[in-house]
Amino acid sequence: MTSIAVAWTDGWRRTLRDPALFATVIVLWAFLALFILFPLAKLLARTFLDGGQITLGNLVAILRDGNHRQAFWNSLLLAALVGLCGTVLGFLYAFAAVRANLSRAWITILDVATLLPLLSPPFPTAIAMIFSFGPRGLITYHILGIKGFTAYGLHTTLFSETLTYFPIAYLTLKPILAAIDPNVEDMAFSLGSSRWRVFRTVTLPLTVPGLANAFLLLFAASLADFATPLILAGNSFPVLPTQAYLQITGLFDLKGGAVLSFILLVPAMVVYLLQRYWVSRGYYVTVTGKVGAQTTIKSVAPWARTPLLGVCLLVAVAILYFYALLFYASIVVALGANHAWTWHHYQVIFTEGVKAIRDTLVIAGAGMPLGGLYGILLGYLVAKKVFPGRQAMEIVSMINYALPGTIVGIAYLIAFNDPPLVLTGTALIIVACYVFRYSPTGIRTTVALLQQIDPSIEEASEGLGAGSRTTFRRITIPLILPAFFAGLGVVFIRSMTAISATIFLVSINWTLITVRILEDMTTLDLGSAAAFSVLVVIIVFVVIAGISGLLRRFRAAGAVEMTSILGG
Repeated sequence: MTSIAVAWTDGWRRTLRDPALFATVIVLWAFLALFILFPLAKLLARTFLDGGQITLGNLVAILRDGNHRQAFWNSLLLAALVGLCGTVLGFLYAFAAVRANLSRAWITILDVATLLPLLSPPFPTAIAMIFSFGPRGLITYHILGIKGFTAYGLHTTLFSETLTYFPIAYLTLKPILAAIDPNVEDMAFSLGSSRWRVFRTVTLPLTVPGLANAFLLLFAASLADFATPLILAGNSFPVLPTQAYLQITGLFDLKGGAVLSFILLVPAMVVYLLQRYWVSRGYYVTVTGKVGAQTTIKSVAPWARTPLLGVCLLVAVAILYFYALLFYASIVVALGANHAWTWHHYQVIFTEGVKAIRDTLVIAGAGMPLGGLYGILLGYLVAKKVFPGRQAMEIVSMINYALPGTIVGIAYLIAFNDPPLVLTGTALIIVACYVFRYSPTGIRTTVALLQQIDPSIEEASEGLGAGSRTTFRRITIPLILPAFFAGLGVVFIRSMTAISATIFLVSINWTLITVRILEDMTTLDLGSAAAFSVLVVIIVFVVIAGISGLLRRFRAAGAVEMTSILGG
């Protein structure tokens, strides 16, 4: 204990010798404490304190409610099914893209289909499901003539979430499969092994850590999804995020919402710890071909190539169909009832909805540079500087990212709704939520890039007479710029598309497009909801195209792809 205290004291003494480092560390810890630890502490206090006394009564009262218990098990069931189905589908996609010798055109089709759900709010597929399979759905009612078909429940929610989130598994697994040296498989083939045996004994074992991580990512994404179950599951299949939302907005019960959030926090933290475990086990370590020339990949037999491609193409067509249907619904009077062309829905969103558009762009525009700077600054400190509490700072910075948005939103609502710091109803609380929830992607990217930089580069610069500031400006900054742009992209995308956290933070003064879409869905104004969704996709696509161009420009400094950022 004494040695730890001595080391801690020595560490702070070294830090104090660098005033800039000391000031930066103190400021960052102040922000982390205010916007991550403080809201979480307030959430726990609201859950376990009653009249200043620690109690389990609040938790017991909620757990006694059969509906809440059922919602908890429903949440775990849905998340597990989405994780399983999405991981399998993502693996098939990645395997086809990497191991089936597809042309560049086919791979482009797969990539475009998977990018659409990632660049849009979480519920366009849910809206398209209602258009397709609802009471007057295009497929069920108009094409098949089925009356009374219900598009609500576990089956449609599972289908919608799987299509929405499986691209994460695809983008996670694709680089892992691509990094496996084909010569390893060739050696197995030369020893007489069949394709199935090579797949089972060579390829699959090398991807198991990636498969586990992909499953956990999809499990966490489904567990955090608020909008899709609210639209498609409803009362037939309640889940915990929607129950917490209704507890606060319907019953105005902050304590009940806090308790439900805490219940959701438990599996979320388990998933987060398991993810860190897999990463620590060498999730990104695969067999790479550093020796010898790579040969033609033979993993997929000719007879299996067609059905594998057929499955992938079917899913791609389904995604493209949903988004095409979404656009079609935005330019007709009422899909399923009146298919006359109209621009009325767009007139509505650019008149009645212009405030939501303006507010969203202002908040996204403010959060994007702040999130980028915060991510690159904290990532640089963690990767390149030595100071007491460095590892703790990295862990704390990831908490909001690991937690479902419902928990973060309710925690912020509880923390900043009362003095001494009242932020509810302001744009600041929404911007802070976005910055401290989604900047960890930029942090991780910065750390990864800096760890790949050979220290001898900076040492050579200083050895040639350049000072530390000059070396930082001319060497380090250009090398980590890709992480900065990646952080900008992620924060902007989530600022335009997220809803699970910010649904609790919007007000009459500041609202968001995603919230307006949800409101239009509840009032059955499906055409306007579709028009808003199309607008979001266009805005995000244009901005991300620009950021991707900047990423390609600085690719020499570090191979950062926007697609990989979205997947991770």
